[in-house]
Amino acid sequence: MRAVTIREFGPIETLSLGELPAPQPRAGEVLVKVRATAVNFVDLLVIGGKYQFLPERPFAPGKGPAGVVVATGEGVTSLNIGDRVLAMAEQGGYGEMVAIAENQCYRLPESMSFTDAASMSLSYDTAWFALRERARYKAGDVVLILGASGAVGFAALQLAKAMGAKVLAGISSPEKAEMVRAGGADAIIDLSVDDLRDNLRQQVHDANGGKGADIVIDMLGGDIFDAALRAMAWRGRLVVVGFAAGRIPSVKANYLLVKNIEVSGLQVSDYRKKMPQMMVECFAEVFSLYEAGKVRPIPGVTLPLEDFAKGLKMVRDRTARGRVILTQED
Repeated sequence: MRAVTIREFGPIETLSLGELPAPQPRAGEVLVKVRATAVNFVDLLVIGGKYQFLPERPFAPGKGPAGVVVATGEGVTSLNIGDRVLAMAEQGGYGEMVAIAENQCYRLPESMSFTDAASMSLSYDTAWFALRERARYKAGDVVLILGASGAVGFAALQLAKAMGAKVLAGISSPEKAEMVRAGGADAIIDLSVDDLRDNLRQQVHDANGGKGADIVIDMLGGDIFDAALRAMAWRGRLVVVGFAAGRIPSVKANYLLVKNIEVSGLQVSDYRKKMPQMMVECFAEVFSLYEAGKVRPIPGVTLPLEDFAKGLKMVRDRTARGRVILTQED
């Protein structure tokens, strides 16, 4: 089959569009013909050999493709040939076909395009677990989202609003304000201000009647994480999702004690492996909200698979507005 192939780990230029053996579904698996796959920052880590899970080479990168079931292995009961699915595979999305366990596939609503499904992959499920499971969202919580204009941040913004939260959207540049307001943000928190250590807390208090945030979802880390700790309410919960700002921060345990706050981490792929039924609940709610028109992925850029290098460079250089989706026709 045609596939973008990793034969040696390294820069984007080491990749090529070539041929790999077509996978065959084993017992309990389905074979999915890929129609759309998002380009994710994590793909760059995989390509460079820096990700924590690296399969044997050669292989095709690409997580969470959307496509059509074209074959089923022995014992498959929940999916049929022709079903449109989001396949939460760890790799293979940059190829024509991917074989994956049936319990890692989620049937798409009729109204959802393959492009939208791929756009929501790895972002809306991450945001859902951050809010529902790690932060234990409850009615009345005020949610501060750091990096609200990114894929996971925007998903968390929309989901939190759909759940009924008051949402404070942390962004690093003013031109992103219109987008996050359109996504439902109740207030904008400027992460580019001087003296962020005190100013972030002041902005949160100004937007929330003198109180801190009950939940913080942090995709950024670094100095922004440090400042966000000071902007939390009593019994607040901060969920670490990533470190896009560069520095991996640390926490003094006595500070957690004094403020009665929690800091937890999220590696969403672990839930697919260890708690698959919760992932079913996740996508059931996300897809229901999509059908109700309450969540929509950021409009992005679609490219044919042949332009994979261009898409990866857009993600690497942060020049893309919205997600970059690689598409394949029938």
